[in-house]
Amino acid sequence: VIIMAPALLILLWATVILKADLLPDKKSLLLPPTNFTITVIGLAQVLLHWEPNPDQEPNNVELGYHVRINAPQEEDYETRNTESKLVTVLHQGFSASVQTILWDGHSLLPSNWVSAELKAPPGSPGTSIVNLTCTTNTVFNNSNPLRPYQVSLHCTWLVGKDAPEDTQYFLYYRYGSMTEECQEYRKDTLKRNIACWFPRTFISSRGSDSLAVQVKGSSKHTIIKPFDQLFALHEIGNDDQKPFTEWFLIVLMATICFILLIFSLICKIGHLWNRLFPPVPAPKSSIKDFFVIVNSEKTVSSETEIEVISYVEEPGFETLEDSVF
Repeated sequence: VIIMAPALLILLWATVILKADLLPDKKSLLLPPTNFTITVIGLAQVLLHWEPNPDQEPNNVELGYHVRINAPQEEDYETRNTESKLVTVLHQGFSASVQTILWDGHSLLPSNWVSAELKAPPGSPGTSIVNLTCTTNTVFNNSNPLRPYQVSLHCTWLVGKDAPEDTQYFLYYRYGSMTEECQEYRKDTLKRNIACWFPRTFISSRGSDSLAVQVKGSSKHTIIKPFDQLFALHEIGNDDQKPFTEWFLIVLMATICFILLIFSLICKIGHLWNRLFPPVPAPKSSIKDFFVIVNSEKTVSSETEIEVISYVEEPGFETLEDSVF
């Protein structure tokens, strides 16, 4: 027993030391952010804001933040900023959490989470609209050369199944920083708005931002629950056909380019053909010219002989003839 006592003491001491090593150092833990808030800054748009913990040590480390969206849809991302803008539907409520992390490594454990929440807007169930659909249409406008293409917006919906008969709906859309309320509605038999038409909008025909649409309601009998929805423009992009003059110019330019291309190819092919098969040089005088020269020389020679024979006179020929006969 006496011999085993020192061994037990040594084992106990080692266990204590090991547990002490496993305990996290308070100075090595990251502290959670403070003053975390969620603010609605626009239609279907919120701002998340927080501040670094003032008691965080050491002060020379680079801190980052892990943001987690809990509702309406889960999403995670990291950032070095202390605020973040998000576009999201809000009729179901919104909640998010954030924690401090070490940006340039993972040697320190992340902090605990801090959370904030936006409750769903009030309203009776079954009173909000359903089956909201929207389409955009790009129209050519000659009167505005700076914005030759204008985008119109058309939305339709169905009345909530539990909405009172005196319910009236009002539609708004937001694109970028611009928000606009509908002025042209189509009504059902109870004179409730069930469709909206914007002849002109602030929507860009080549934009990539999401289109946020919200429909609110009012009634004397109950609170109408609002409804908002996000649309991707490329999924609702119905474009009119280009005007005739524009199509004519496009076809004309294409035809001219095609003709020039064909002419260039012909010239290149002809030049290459001449290099591969150069023309045979022609003789200085053709066979026909040779025969003409020969015939001309023969004619001149014959005439000379005839003249020589016709005009030769031998002296004494006539006297001799008289003397013989």
